[in-house]
Amino acid sequence: MKYDIILAGVGGQGILSIAFVIDNAALEQGLNFKQAEVHGMSQRGGAVQSHLRLSDSHIYSDLIPLGEADMILSVEPLETLRYFDYLRPDGAVVSSSTPYKNIPDYPELEGIFQEIKKAPVSVLIDSEKLAKQAGSVKAQNMVMLGAASVFLPLKEENLKKFIRVLFERRGEQIVQVNLKAFELGREAASSTKK
Repeated sequence: MKYDIILAGVGGQGILSIAFVIDNAALEQGLNFKQAEVHGMSQRGGAVQSHLRLSDSHIYSDLIPLGEADMILSVEPLETLRYFDYLRPDGAVVSSSTPYKNIPDYPELEGIFQEIKKAPVSVLIDSEKLAKQAGSVKAQNMVMLGAASVFLPLKEENLKKFIRVLFERRGEQIVQVNLKAFELGREAASSTKK
């Protein structure tokens, strides 16, 4: 078994938090993982991407070749399109529909959504709406992790365990908000899975 994920978004959206939860959930299940360095964190609002590779055998490279990603998991819709060349012919795209408009000529959202829907499997999630419903707009990354969990070869309870680990030092209320965000994202993806 191997599963390769491109994580995408912009600085400040919590890409490292998603990677932390996935990496630790994989280890909990006895899987190997490699994570390429996250690029773009030097500036809030700048493009961020990371390669995550999970496998039950040795992983030789931390970089995913073009055309080999099982999933693009993106917290920003325009950033999703940047990595389409990495997607396998049968790959899944799980993307937020909530834009982070950090450029003056940000394209029309409908055109972006039409391109995302060309993926073999695509799920668009209103992460902002669901995060607010969970209790904090800052929980959009956990909404998207929940949506992706429908496809990941990881147990839901392991993902939730490491959401708790990640946020427990910030108090039980923050833990519960992020767990709720995860659950809302998972429910939304389950009901819209193409």
